[in-house]
Amino acid sequence: MAQDSRCHSFSGTLTTISIDAADTDLSWPFGELKGLDKDDIRETAYEVFFTACRSSPGFGGGRNAINFYSNHHHQHHDGDGAAGTGSPTARMGGGPVVVMSPTSRIKRALGLKMLKKSPTRRMSAVGSSGAGTAPVSPSGPLQHGGTSPALGFATVPVTGRPRRPLTSAEIMRAQMRVTEHSDNRLRKTLMRTLVGQIVITFSACVNGDETLVLDEVDELVELIKKAWSALGINRPIHNLCLAWVLFQQYVLTSQVEPDLLYATHAMLSTEVANDAKKPDREAMYVKLLSSMLASMQGWAERRLLHYHDYFQRGNVFLIENLLPLALSASKILGEDVTITEGAGKDKGDTQIVDSSGDRVDHYIRASVKKAFAKIIETGSYKSTSLQVKDEASEALLQLAKEVEDLALRERESFSPILKKWNPIVSSVAAVTLHQCYGAVLKQYIAGISTLNNETVAVLQSAGKLEKFLVQMLVEDSADCEDGGKTIVREMIPYEVDSVILKLMKQWFVERLDRGKDCLSRAKDSESKLEPYATSAAELMKIAKEAVNDFFEIPVGITDDLIYDLAEGFDNIFKDYTNLVAACGSKQSYVPTLPPLTRCNRDSKFLKLWKKAAPCSINTEDMHQCGVSDAHHPRPSTSRGTQRLYIRLNTLHYLLTHLHSLEKNLALAPRTTPSRGYHRRHRINSSSYFELALASIQTACQHVSEVAAYRLIFLDSNSVFYDSLYVADVENSRIRHALRIIKQNLSLLTAILIDGAQPLAMREVMKASFEAFLTVLLAGGCSRVFYRSDYPMIEEDFAKLKRTFCTCGEGLMNEEAVEKEAEIVEGVIALMSDSTEKLMEDFSILACEASGIGVVGSGHNLPMPPTTGRWNRADPNTIVRVLCHRNDKAANHFLKKAFQLAKRR
Repeated sequence: MAQDSRCHSFSGTLTTISIDAADTDLSWPFGELKGLDKDDIRETAYEVFFTACRSSPGFGGGRNAINFYSNHHHQHHDGDGAAGTGSPTARMGGGPVVVMSPTSRIKRALGLKMLKKSPTRRMSAVGSSGAGTAPVSPSGPLQHGGTSPALGFATVPVTGRPRRPLTSAEIMRAQMRVTEHSDNRLRKTLMRTLVGQIVITFSACVNGDETLVLDEVDELVELIKKAWSALGINRPIHNLCLAWVLFQQYVLTSQVEPDLLYATHAMLSTEVANDAKKPDREAMYVKLLSSMLASMQGWAERRLLHYHDYFQRGNVFLIENLLPLALSASKILGEDVTITEGAGKDKGDTQIVDSSGDRVDHYIRASVKKAFAKIIETGSYKSTSLQVKDEASEALLQLAKEVEDLALRERESFSPILKKWNPIVSSVAAVTLHQCYGAVLKQYIAGISTLNNETVAVLQSAGKLEKFLVQMLVEDSADCEDGGKTIVREMIPYEVDSVILKLMKQWFVERLDRGKDCLSRAKDSESKLEPYATSAAELMKIAKEAVNDFFEIPVGITDDLIYDLAEGFDNIFKDYTNLVAACGSKQSYVPTLPPLTRCNRDSKFLKLWKKAAPCSINTEDMHQCGVSDAHHPRPSTSRGTQRLYIRLNTLHYLLTHLHSLEKNLALAPRTTPSRGYHRRHRINSSSYFELALASIQTACQHVSEVAAYRLIFLDSNSVFYDSLYVADVENSRIRHALRIIKQNLSLLTAILIDGAQPLAMREVMKASFEAFLTVLLAGGCSRVFYRSDYPMIEEDFAKLKRTFCTCGEGLMNEEAVEKEAEIVEGVIALMSDSTEKLMEDFSILACEASGIGVVGSGHNLPMPPTTGRWNRADPNTIVRVLCHRNDKAANHFLKKAFQLAKRR
């Protein structure tokens, strides 16, 4: 608020300081009125105050006016012995002397000291020629002979003039800087403006030297209360205004008087906090409270969040004054204040909630981060290019020193004060600095690829700094409940030793690149019919050379480093294995299942066969062809299937040599124990090449399945699925197919290495059994079965089992063959059952599967889905047996139950 030229009627030290946004960063919380300047509002506030106190002594009302005496004035000018008490007195002209309290109640409650100034402090020249002590009304002129109107209140005695104490009205008028001729009237009655007026009125309680409060504050406050009803003020708002005036004066007087800050905190923590908790507070009060506290808190936090900039060694103690106020404001805002407007959520309910958590922790982290950023900004690191490694290294060395100095300053200067509110303040600062420097170090490390002396110096310096900060944390958190376990989790290690070792192992990154190049070449070429792929041998040679050379490096060898090397090749071998296993799916070789139909007893397959092909072949011709091929059997294994055998050999070659390579790694000497910081190896694993070995096992299973299905359903299709039991069972049995299968198995054992043969043989057996079931259950219109065919089919399957039991020495265990054959034999057994039993079993199983229970007359069961998992307890399997059963009962059942079409 600008100085008004009209307000020169009072001089000396009886002045007030106005808040101006241009002079301070403390925001005014009470709003403004457009069209009214601050002088108008101040003078209007005085009019309201004067009117409310008109009947009080000293304001022109009553018979006598109260006059105030300072302690020193009473002691020097009264000889009645009252001075010995040190009590200020009030004289009523010609009346009795009023003895007031020896100390101010408000000052005592707020911890403010008494002034005890000179007796001329609040005295005025009166009368003419030294006569009289007539009281002066603030509304009248204060001009006396020989005294300028501008000097109505002198601070030094005027020669020849008797002095008298100022009345309360004169003090208020002087403090509020109101002219004697002011005739402004109250212009607005808005609540927020009135609060601003009462704040201006409260400013009168501040002493003329701007940093101290008048000893007569109790009496002045009592007079101010008389204006409450006119201004719509109550005690909670009164308390808000008093707290604000104290804080405002502290800010405006350059923060030189800590007592004002103590007093503000006392008001907040007692009166204001208690008022804020009352259930009957008004919404307007809550808004004013929030606005004022937000202004105070914002001003305080701007300093607390940058306390390294605002507080130095000479004034660091001010934090101890400012922090309690910020925390009190935060507590009231966060816990005690709730604003409610409207009748419900849709009409504007608002709640102020403080969710910042530990604010002291937040202040420390924020200020430390700003201080670190300032070091970066003003230091040499910002202008250093990461491309110039020597410059970057030198800047990092200097930064580490400055960070350590900052940590020491934090621990010695700020932590002892802040520790009163947070027991681990040094730990918080240490963690924050560790994180800040770690971010810069991480950027530096990302730009280097090899070790040199400068890089080693930087990393060692970072390690030294880290040890210092960790020790700082340990010492600070030793007495904590959890021993610092919570805060230490935020300190992610720099892993300097691991970085150094990582740089040292760059040489084997090149070896891994060689392995990747070998993998790329393998993707572009298909292996010839060799025992195994040459790319596998080349890749294994690269890995063995890398391991041998690795242990010759003259550095400390740790488990971590060994696992890093193994992990690199583990991934390469896994990728290579996936390449080898990329050979399609076994399902691609399984024929599409034909639609289910019911047998036509009148159909003649020979007629159908002749119509389907111009060059017809009758059953006799087919049988003769089979006999001819039986005398000269030859394997039907295609080149594609043989290449799959080579892939199996390659996988087993890798498997064997990986075990040998792993043994070399396990037996190699370690010269340095592992730090255990980032050991990436799985705890429960006993293998260095866990991923690759698991991938190889999976790939062997997959390639064996694909090779087996290709051999049976593609290479042997003509003698197995396409011809077995076509037209009738007796003339197209399995003998010829078995000869071809035996030849194919002989070729399989000749190509595959010993380790790959058992799995491949087992998968061929499973594929053969699958093909046999497909012939019986999904053979299409070309196959018809009778109950009388059961013995021949059973005999053929027994021969098929015997083929695998006798092929190769010890390759197939008879027990394993029998176990795998159980499902097929169960389906074959269904073919011996009567049609009536099959229909009955189907009804029971279908009801159980669908949850229907017993099917009544006139209700049909749904067609069971085809799952592909055929067995004698599967309803779909029984339906398929009935579809291939050539008798009247089966035909009628299928037609009635499922409306299946008959074969044409």
